[in-house]
Amino acid sequence: MLRRLVPRRLRHGEEATLVEHLGELRHRLVLSLLAIVPAFAIAFAFHTRIIEWLKRPLPDDKEDQLLTLGVIEPFTNAVKVSLIVAIAVTLPILLWQIWGFLAPAMTDQTQRIISWFVAFATALFAGGVAFAYVIVLPAALEFLTGFDEELYNEQIRASFYFSFVSMTILAIGLAFQMPIFILALVRIGVLSSRTLRKNRRIGVLIMVVFAILLPTVDPVSLALETIPLLALFELSIWLSVWMERRYGVTTIKERWSET
Repeated sequence: MLRRLVPRRLRHGEEATLVEHLGELRHRLVLSLLAIVPAFAIAFAFHTRIIEWLKRPLPDDKEDQLLTLGVIEPFTNAVKVSLIVAIAVTLPILLWQIWGFLAPAMTDQTQRIISWFVAFATALFAGGVAFAYVIVLPAALEFLTGFDEELYNEQIRASFYFSFVSMTILAIGLAFQMPIFILALVRIGVLSSRTLRKNRRIGVLIMVVFAILLPTVDPVSLALETIPLLALFELSIWLSVWMERRYGVTTIKERWSET
């Protein structure tokens, strides 16, 4: 029974027809859906606690100011929050299905390296989510909800708030994947640790611009987001040095010169 549920991963170089590839893809899509549906049902059952958890970054005097407009907005808020939580919880399963479908196109050594990348990416994403929730959102919401508050009768619309919080957490979690992107470019020879060190100032500028593009717009959260991005960029440089020494990675230009 278990073998029927879990699609067999093809080995590197193993031939398969187009119909077999499409059948495997359909199987993995069904498995992903089967993972999301119960996760959504469980999240919806506990959506009240989840919403209370998402309200905590608000200042204490703002938690009771969330406003809904229209008769269906409370229900749509519950559905939206539950769906986001379901996708976040099942993300490892979804990534594993994508990886299982693409892995046969890569050598066994590359598969082992990417498996480490996936584990590292999962840890970075979790760290980014925690950083956004514990550090960035409380400071950002304190600044934004208190800005010129004497000029306005401030009421926070619940749907806008949950969208803002969700997008901020997701965006910062994805921003923490930056070392994976850099290491992947180093691994395939597009970048090198020497190039990264030589253009460190340009890299710092790119990190600042990237932080500006994140959903939060206030200077407080911008500073809080820029600091870890700069630290991750510096970490990427030293990890690139280690990768080049460990696996003998060379750039594409060097490979061409050798041939």
